[in-house]
Amino acid sequence: MQKKLIALAVASVASGAAFAQTNVTMYGIADAGYVYSSGDAARNVGGSNEFSGIQSGLLSGSRLGFRGEEALGNGLKAVFTLEYSLNIDNNSGVGNTGGLNARQQFVGLAGNFGQVALGRQYSPGYQATANNDPAGGALFEPQSYMTAQAGNTITPNSAARWDNAISYTTPNWGGFTGKAIYSFGENNTYVDLVNGTTKTTLNDNEVSTSDNSRWAIGANFATGGFNVDAVYQVRQQVTLTGLPTGTPGQQAVQVAGATGDDISEWYIGGSYDFKFVKVMASYQDQNDKNTLNNDNNTWSVGAVVPFGNAALHLAWAQTSFDRGSSSLINGKSNGAMIAGTYAFSKRTTAYAGYVWNKNDNDSIGLGPVSGVGAAGETNNTFLAGLRHSF
Repeated sequence: MQKKLIALAVASVASGAAFAQTNVTMYGIADAGYVYSSGDAARNVGGSNEFSGIQSGLLSGSRLGFRGEEALGNGLKAVFTLEYSLNIDNNSGVGNTGGLNARQQFVGLAGNFGQVALGRQYSPGYQATANNDPAGGALFEPQSYMTAQAGNTITPNSAARWDNAISYTTPNWGGFTGKAIYSFGENNTYVDLVNGTTKTTLNDNEVSTSDNSRWAIGANFATGGFNVDAVYQVRQQVTLTGLPTGTPGQQAVQVAGATGDDISEWYIGGSYDFKFVKVMASYQDQNDKNTLNNDNNTWSVGAVVPFGNAALHLAWAQTSFDRGSSSLINGKSNGAMIAGTYAFSKRTTAYAGYVWNKNDNDSIGLGPVSGVGAAGETNNTFLAGLRHSF
């Protein structure tokens, strides 16, 4: 028994010494709210689509994270971030037997030269869109849910988090910062559509090291109340990584949607804080060279009006699809948001909002609650919740 106690004491001292050398911070957000969303079902279906329930991460994604750094001398330091998603409404994420759901997890070196990092990281499109969003990239903000559901990677959502990535971020040069990132596709699956089989291989006659890779560059300039962001992102040689599933029609769409061609996107957005109101606007475009041709563009405008500890958040956005004359998807979707926040403290914020969304007959079913929106219908969403950060 005494040996076990001595061993535990030694382990505790060793652990304390390790943590003394590395500055580690634990942080997180717990966010959940009630949502009611309804809208007519798709044409010729009848009835209505409706959701009523609790959702996690409405204003900010619920998460648990650890970040730290260790001074290595001469201004050089090692850095890391391990950040995991939590869905506090249904007990998924960290602690779930389904495994970890990482928002970010990377390690790197930082110094006067900037930062180089390896792992799962944000592409430049993530922070750029959040910077110029009146709700900071909230799930219910029109630009946020529209770009996510339209299949963009320039969005304040999961599609802007890239695996297998190496990134470089510049120092802040008089308000200017830049970021470049490359995400390796690491594809080893060859899909033989003729024989209906898949093959795991690294043979360069069947797979390319560039298949499904991604790269991006982004720039930000912020000074005083002025902010502007510009981003360019490319998904290279988009290919199937598994046999098509579903009905023959669905399979055909999957095959057509990944024919080994690139998908490029660009974005520009800005904001200015007049103190009594902060205004912002953005425009982005996606050019899909694959057969499915998921070309689309989104513009948005917004404002934040502060009232002491409270604020009013206003937004309008429109997504337009252009898949060519042979496609049935060439319409528009419009969305508007009005929301209020009240900060009880620096850490705890209550919020409530209303979102209106209208889809053209030849658009797709966009909406703040996935599955409620349908082509040719209008959906309405009401929500209220609480966010606590630590």
